[in-house]
Amino acid sequence: MRRSSLRAPWARAAVATVAAAGLATLGAAGVAQAKDGQAPLPVTITGPGKVDLALDGAEDEPGEPQIRLGLTGPGEWDPDSDTDPEPVPNNGYRVTVDATALKGFAEVGLPPSCDADGLIAVCDSSSLYPGDSYNPSWSIRLDLKDTAEAGDFGEIKVTGEGEGLAFNEHTVDVLVGGPELLKKKLPAEPGDFEAGDTYSAPLGFRNVGSMPADGVVLRFGGTRGLSFPDSYDNCSYAEENEDDLIRYRKVALCTFEGEFPPNTAYELSEPVRVKTADFALGDIFHYGFDAVGAEEAGALRAGADYRQGSGRTLTLKPVKDGQSGDYTKYAEIDLPTRNSYDLDLTGARVDGEQGETVTVEIGLSNHGPAWIGALRSGGEPLGFSVRIPEGASVVDSPCRPMDDEATSEYLCFADTPFLEDDRRTFAFQLRIDEVVEGAKGKIALPEWDNPWEGDPSNDAGWIVLNGTGDEETPGDTGGSTGGTDGGATGGSGTTGGSQTTGGSQTSGGTGTTGGSASTGGATGGTGTGGAGSTGGTTGGQSPQGGEGGLLASTGSTALLASAGAVLALAAGGVLFAVSRRRRAADTV
Repeated sequence: MRRSSLRAPWARAAVATVAAAGLATLGAAGVAQAKDGQAPLPVTITGPGKVDLALDGAEDEPGEPQIRLGLTGPGEWDPDSDTDPEPVPNNGYRVTVDATALKGFAEVGLPPSCDADGLIAVCDSSSLYPGDSYNPSWSIRLDLKDTAEAGDFGEIKVTGEGEGLAFNEHTVDVLVGGPELLKKKLPAEPGDFEAGDTYSAPLGFRNVGSMPADGVVLRFGGTRGLSFPDSYDNCSYAEENEDDLIRYRKVALCTFEGEFPPNTAYELSEPVRVKTADFALGDIFHYGFDAVGAEEAGALRAGADYRQGSGRTLTLKPVKDGQSGDYTKYAEIDLPTRNSYDLDLTGARVDGEQGETVTVEIGLSNHGPAWIGALRSGGEPLGFSVRIPEGASVVDSPCRPMDDEATSEYLCFADTPFLEDDRRTFAFQLRIDEVVEGAKGKIALPEWDNPWEGDPSNDAGWIVLNGTGDEETPGDTGGSTGGTDGGATGGSGTTGGSQTTGGSQTSGGTGTTGGSASTGGATGGTGTGGAGSTGGTTGGQSPQGGEGGLLASTGSTALLASAGAVLALAAGGVLFAVSRRRRAADTV
């Protein structure tokens, strides 16, 4: 199907894709069931809102499906839970994929697990779970016909039906040779750059598509340690995910009218200034342009409390010497890569008689100046070891034994982000089986050459039972005198410091509470909102200057949603979520 004007349908899809970068979908708590006389249970068909097919056949993943459809069932389930979700009772359902509108310009590879008749596929299933992790998914591959031309456009319509279930209708807009905006690469951090300095970001794009962009939108953002001191009257500003420091972003949305032809490059009239806080370390600045006109940009502000900027107008100017090698699909940088924090482990001195149970409180503090965001690992926890003194055994603890057969050493985790003025406590209950005068047990962070640790001398602490006062406890900067009688177990975090302001930006949200110490094995914290799987071996280093050496070893490091979902705006293309633990048998 050929349309003379693509603005309305294509802009709608672009707006939907960009808006998805800043929004999270929440399900109702628990597993819901439809009952007689009650409203049907909502089931959401998920997938990209648009796909742009390049006339030259260029693809990010050649030969792979460009469209992945999924289902989000009613209710809520934690994908990091140790238990499987309970299925949603149903009598079966049917999902129909109708791609007949693409027959004039594309060959369509429909899901092989479905029954296909021409360009319509019918997918029958009864597998339905809360959330999206265990539900079926379907993939669609598109290849252009030789007769395809720039401007060919069609829609794939996806619908569902089932007794007691209510499906949304999902539409995927497919455009041939539309505008494709690559982003100007960001320059490296200056050699003398330090926390507190301001980075100048020259932002721009190059249209490498086959059609002009009728208006563009710029979206840029930064994590907790970054702010934007300037304000422009064609930009709107907001803060997203204020209750989650991993996903928290200060963002700006700027609109530019006009036509931006293919094979042309543009840059801002002036660099965007990015101010780094004194506590900043490995914070992420990102930006992207998308082909969305000013008329449709208002829809992008939905879901967040945007405020209009003031001051001068930010404009775009053409760049004559913009080379293709100067541009990229995603543009981001970690700022700064140089700063330091001071982790401090403190133990305790406790006295007790044989047979008594005493409480030993271990402390882990960060004296700053830098925070430990662990943004690249999705909030992977810090790990440290605790050796139990001779003559004592553990009654209860917030940590787990290092070895299931030998319980003399424990592994503890402290959740991240770990703010620059935070302290966590871990209360062990120890039974004194035998009084051993001056018995000691060492508490220690992993030994490695950590470039961000400002004072490694206090990275160890000691538990001393029935000490004489003459015991050597190198590295311990303090320690409480405990007593008998249990006390609370588990570590708790103090409330994080408040957000700094950034000129015209409003002050950021206060830091979330430190959280309890992680328990139950070496599985670390996971990224919120999709992409941040934990990673890096203990003592390793996160990519691009992130803090990784003290993080638990749980797998390969991956970028956060900030580099993927949020920058789907920058990609101007497909946006979809991939579950870490998808197990549905009919996934293709």
